[in-house]
Amino acid sequence: MSDLLERLRARGWRLTSQRRVVAEVLAGEHVHLTADEVHARAVARLPEIARATVYNTLGELVALGEVVELSMDGRAKRYDPNARHPHQHLVCSNCGIIRDVRPSGDPLAVLPPEERFGFTVSKADVTYRGLCPGCA
Repeated sequence: MSDLLERLRARGWRLTSQRRVVAEVLAGEHVHLTADEVHARAVARLPEIARATVYNTLGELVALGEVVELSMDGRAKRYDPNARHPHQHLVCSNCGIIRDVRPSGDPLAVLPPEERFGFTVSKADVTYRGLCPGCA
C-alpha cells in the first residue's frame, strides 16, 4: 500500500482539501492513473475540484519526488505513488494497464562490464511487457 499521505504529512506539505483528495486517489500499490483518471476520481470525492488543480498537484508531487511520472509507448502519462519502494513495471501491450513487480535478482548485475562502456551504472529501469488476463 502506498504511504503517500504519510510522506506528505512528514514533509510538512500543506494538505489542502484538494491536495489531500488527489493524494488519496493515488493511494494504493498498483495505482498508475492518468491525470484525467485522477481528476475523475477526485471529482467523485470533491465535486468542485478543478482539472487544473489536479494537474498542478500532480506536477508538484512529481517535483517533490513523491510520485513518479511514467510515459509508456506514447500513451498518456501515468502517475505512480510508489516512489520510495523499489520495483519495476509490467505493462499490458494492448490496454496499457501497469502493475508493480519486484523480480528477484539485481538488474544491474546482468549488464556485463564490457557492455557498460566505462559508465558507472547506478540504476536500471526494466519494463516487462505482455498481455494482461483481460486482453489475452
